[in-house]
Amino acid sequence: MQEIERKFLVNSEAFKNEAFVQNRIVQGYLNSNPERTVRIRIKGNKGFLTIKGKGNDSGTTRLEWETEISVADAEKLLPLCEKGTIEKVRYDIKKGNHIYEVDVFSGENSGLILAEIELSFEEEIFEKPDWLGLEVTGDERYYNAYLSQHPYTSWK
Repeated sequence: MQEIERKFLVNSEAFKNEAFVQNRIVQGYLNSNPERTVRIRIKGNKGFLTIKGKGNDSGTTRLEWETEISVADAEKLLPLCEKGTIEKVRYDIKKGNHIYEVDVFSGENSGLILAEIELSFEEEIFEKPDWLGLEVTGDERYYNAYLSQHPYTSWK
């Protein structure tokens, strides 16, 4: 139930050649309060309800609870979400013992590409591919809940 992840900007699209799977994702937030976000997501042919708690001081670790729901239920819940839907394509890339999830955003967040890696513990060593850019772990501007309210294309 604890999520430990680090987040990075991506500096090239070279990761696409390494991806072993990709899925379209559409998601909205029933609650985007950083203390407790509640997300509805459709990823490929599956639906999910996810609750996340506030991150620790480094932004690396936080409580996450997720359960699968039907796509039909997710489609019914998405219109109830706050304004600002996240649309992206997620590419999964294996590097060493880890999997990077690279999100290529579209719609109002077009131009943004982020990579996340889940770890077993905060100080875990992991391979950093050449296409990995600046680390943005803990920078709330790059949280999907923030992006749903403050789209990347509106940043100065």
